[in-house]
Amino acid sequence: MKKIKVLVACGAGIATSTVVMQKVENLLSENGVDADVQQIKIAEAASKQDDADMLISTTILPTEYRIPAVTALGYISGVGMDKLDQKVLDIARKAASER
Repeated sequence: MKKIKVLVACGAGIATSTVVMQKVENLLSENGVDADVQQIKIAEAASKQDDADMLISTTILPTEYRIPAVTALGYISGVGMDKLDQKVLDIARKAASER
């Protein structure tokens, strides 16, 4: 498995994305997925997607992306975290095996 790149976005690229970025880094690390996790503003996602494997957002996605995109409000609310974790891991493992 190769290292993947994950974009974590919120509206301003500061508050909720910081919380989610830490959760995602821990989740991937604990499950043996080597990843570079980068915090961004959602407005930057379209221009950064070509160099990334996945987008995780705490805000509504303003457009469609060429990479898998996950809305991760569960990491903020605490609701549905198990399913969200599994979805993130499934996408990350697939990306790592394809690189």
